[in-house]
Amino acid sequence: MKILFTASECVPFVKTGGLADVVGALAPVLAKEGHDVRVIMPLYAAIPEKWTNQMTHVCDFEVELGWRRQYCGIEMLEQDGVKWYFMDNKFYFGRPYIYGMGGDEYERFGFFCRGALNCLPIIGFQPDVIHAHDWQSGMVPALLRIQYDHLPFFAPIKTIFTIHNLQYQGVFGINQVKEILGLNDNSLWTDDKLECYGCANFMKAALVYADLITTVSPSYAEEIQTAYYGERLDGLLRARKHQVFGVLNGIDMADYNPATDTRIPATYSLDNMAGKAVCKAELQKNLGLNVNPNVPIIGMVGRLSNQKGLDLVDYVIGDLLKQDVQLVVLGMGESRYVNLFSWAEGQFKGKVAARFAMDHALAHQIYAGCDMFLMPSQFEPCGLSQLIALRYGTLPIVRETGGLRDTVLSYNEFTGHGNGFSFFNYNAHDMLHVIERACDYYHNHKDVWQLLQQRGMSCDYSWNNSANRYMELYNQLVNGNVAAAPEAPVEPNPVVVEIAAEAPAPAKKPRAPRKKKADAPAEATVSTEAPAEKPKRTRCKKDAPAVAAEAHVAAEAPVEAEASVAKPKRTRKKAEAPVAEAPVDAETPVAKPKRTRAKKNDAPKAE
Repeated sequence: MKILFTASECVPFVKTGGLADVVGALAPVLAKEGHDVRVIMPLYAAIPEKWTNQMTHVCDFEVELGWRRQYCGIEMLEQDGVKWYFMDNKFYFGRPYIYGMGGDEYERFGFFCRGALNCLPIIGFQPDVIHAHDWQSGMVPALLRIQYDHLPFFAPIKTIFTIHNLQYQGVFGINQVKEILGLNDNSLWTDDKLECYGCANFMKAALVYADLITTVSPSYAEEIQTAYYGERLDGLLRARKHQVFGVLNGIDMADYNPATDTRIPATYSLDNMAGKAVCKAELQKNLGLNVNPNVPIIGMVGRLSNQKGLDLVDYVIGDLLKQDVQLVVLGMGESRYVNLFSWAEGQFKGKVAARFAMDHALAHQIYAGCDMFLMPSQFEPCGLSQLIALRYGTLPIVRETGGLRDTVLSYNEFTGHGNGFSFFNYNAHDMLHVIERACDYYHNHKDVWQLLQQRGMSCDYSWNNSANRYMELYNQLVNGNVAAAPEAPVEPNPVVVEIAAEAPAPAKKPRAPRKKKADAPAEATVSTEAPAEKPKRTRCKKDAPAVAAEAHVAAEAPVEAEASVAKPKRTRKKAEAPVAEAPVDAETPVAKPKRTRAKKNDAPKAE
């Protein structure tokens, strides 16, 4: 099968996030299975000369963008059985950044989408499937169906679009996108096509026009169809739910292999873990931490942003570092978190080390040298860091969302299942409690800790399973027999079931009304030497004869067999006011005294 990937980044050429890892790893796996796989991406100035020196010029042509005609060159190199094409335009891609610094992102990646389609007849490659990735490639499926579908070369091509992160959508002004891409037909700019809340949205364009939609984990495919995770596109995703599939990402098992990794101080394997202690000691030494093999190190590698749950860390970092732990952070991002970890490093000397850079070698050393890996994400489409940590015998502590939920099962001490630790609610103290639980197992249950390490290191996180699933979708799409995506499961995730396994408390029954004591039966004979019924206790002030008076009345009055004596009602009376005795008719029952509130300094009325 002929497959073309369109992506804005790819390892080993340039990387800012997980998208590059996915494209760079998936394409070679598919190529090894005998498929003709090609990848096209921009030729950034940031691509090292090591790669640019190996490229050969394939062709060049002009791309129409509104009233402009822009140069587009195609360079190519072949590696791992894949042909990698690079789109050359110094004006758009010869800048000292990859994304986001300029105000013309819509023009840069509109040019990329248009050029990716225009080059296909020129290079002589007609793919069966174009697999577009994230919003930077979002206009490829839209342009193909709107402007190219009538051409015989393009008509049979099918498209798949993969959402790597729904939060980043490529939202721009309608007029600018109209002019650049020649989408001037107003019928296209309705809420069921290209318009999105008054704007042009590259991501939405792909979701409307792609033949199939995939995400990078099954749980994330379910989550983005809800309002909480859907980023205002959940309605569209629910409308296309039968074409939305979740395919879990993998990792490069050769690159992330502690037995052969040349970037770490000492190699180790499942059979011989001695090298991990060496990696830990070297990490502590190199980062200025206290060298102590008995202190657990918690590692974090990734973008410093709210999405990664760092506001939870911010909230309890003082409580966390009061414990006997060390914290290592590597990443770049928001200044708020750069300031946070810089402060923590100065405040807790020897316990915190923070490095604000993109350092691939140091990342490997952190995965190998740490004992735990923390990922308390707000949302996580897939996440690769937890898979790498498991591969290196470093136990992940994660929040149950997206791909984290699909790959990390919290250890259950009753069943023995699990490969890490997790929490469900997005709550800082829930996270802190789970960290404390992990530390308890690290110190006091070494056998369990080693078991979890063995499970993590022995699992297969390769791209083979994912590649097979993608090939199933490609084949179904080309043959026109795509099976509908399964509905979301009725039962919750097993991790959630284990945490909330307690039986629900029975519903509280309504309180029964208080029963009154039964009156004396008509047939009963009441002795005149004793009161017919025990007088009710009342609170009286000292020297008050009220109770005695009532008791005397009950004792002196004879009651016939047919009569019943009413229970005296509890009243609160002044101490100085005696209760006058009421005459009792032996032929009739004693009336129940009415409860009244006595006024101050007034004597109560006789009942």
